[in-house]
Amino acid sequence: MRKVYLIVILVFQLYSFAQNKEVLYNFTAIPQSSLVNPGADVSYKFYFGVPVLSGVSANLGSSSFSAYDLFANNGVNFNDKLRNVINNSSSKDKTQVNQQLELFSGGFRVGGKESQSYISFGVYQEFDFLMYVPKDLAILALDGNRDHIGQSFNLADLNVRAEVLSVFHVGFHKKVNEKLVLGGRAKLYSSGANATSTKNSGFIYTGQNAGTPNIYNQVIASNLELKTSGIATFTKDEYDGSIPKDIVHNTFFNGSLGLGIDAGLTYYFKDNLQFTASIVDLGFIKHTKDLETLTYKGIYQYDGVNPSFDPSNEPKNIFDEFEKAIPRDTLYNKYTTWRPTKFYSSIQYSWGESRSDDACNCRGKINRKYVNAVGGQLFMMSMPVEPFVALTAFYKRSIFEKLDVKATYTFDSYSNKNIGLGLSGTLGKLNMYFLVDNLLEFKDISKANSMAFQFGFNFVFQDSED
Repeated sequence: MRKVYLIVILVFQLYSFAQNKEVLYNFTAIPQSSLVNPGADVSYKFYFGVPVLSGVSANLGSSSFSAYDLFANNGVNFNDKLRNVINNSSSKDKTQVNQQLELFSGGFRVGGKESQSYISFGVYQEFDFLMYVPKDLAILALDGNRDHIGQSFNLADLNVRAEVLSVFHVGFHKKVNEKLVLGGRAKLYSSGANATSTKNSGFIYTGQNAGTPNIYNQVIASNLELKTSGIATFTKDEYDGSIPKDIVHNTFFNGSLGLGIDAGLTYYFKDNLQFTASIVDLGFIKHTKDLETLTYKGIYQYDGVNPSFDPSNEPKNIFDEFEKAIPRDTLYNKYTTWRPTKFYSSIQYSWGESRSDDACNCRGKINRKYVNAVGGQLFMMSMPVEPFVALTAFYKRSIFEKLDVKATYTFDSYSNKNIGLGLSGTLGKLNMYFLVDNLLEFKDISKANSMAFQFGFNFVFQDSED
């Protein structure tokens, strides 16, 4: 069971990556760029996404090791690999999975042909998982307490949350003048299933009394809590439905509800010097459906011979005493969770004037003026322990009138050699885009610490030329 517990933790670790969409951000040839900055300088007569295919994204990665570190066929014993991975990790190594699927989306200009005000809307499904590596508990599960006499194991390392939700949103952005674009987006969250355990505390300690080498003192101080909504029904013996179907139903039609906002801007110091900033998912969900909270709170102390976590080596009454000291309690209280809030910002310098007379292709001006751009981006995201921060340098170029490319180099806690590439092209009215991170890791994916991709298809319509 120790190995199973640890392997589950590490498999989740292999699929961890923060929700930074550095290639998509300010890539205004793509309508979905307004999802990460509602104040992006994009324009169109109207557009709509191909249902289910307008925005598909997944983020995979690891902050401390790769699959190769665990499963390489190099003659090293698996237990040794597992121990090395744990020893090289820290309690601040976070594991995260994020997946999004845009079901439909669209947008249109309001106020006539000369207007520069736009409304956008849509629905997307999202899965989010976050867990910090519980290093102390992993060491205890792997080694036991025999070789750690006098050491305290921190239960606060147990820090996890997971959620499936849908997001209904409507946004508005307006080009106030030639220098400033402002935008905002309102969101309605519907959580189909949530599990949150992020405020735990306590410790496990084994001590040895002086002069009594065979007598040990075991102390477990526990303040553990797991809050769930939309899950308890599936754990009942009498449940005979389909879990996937019921989660989908709850996510879109019977979930716990919440509200959120996005806000953003674009400002031009000069025609070719641009600043952007946005805040995304500033919001909360009030969990009210199918609630269950499990708690393990109390203090257990044992003085005796050879305390162990192996049931075969403990007196039979140890477990009864433990359950009385730290009972499992079940509550049914409502609770509130906050969405992981993201902040983006960028500075961009452009050069190389374009002589095209074609109408705008969702690039934010009536006529495209520059074909080259370089700059830097900042990304921050709220997390339970400490914010996640990433820095990105980028280069953008319009290769042809309807073909744009963006290359990025990102430095963060997952990688210091993350090179990304984005491509957006338009054929007739059909806009197609594909974005990918960590290109260097494709030569051997098993050694990759992080990977991400996004693709989609939209129909974008501009005003016909007079």
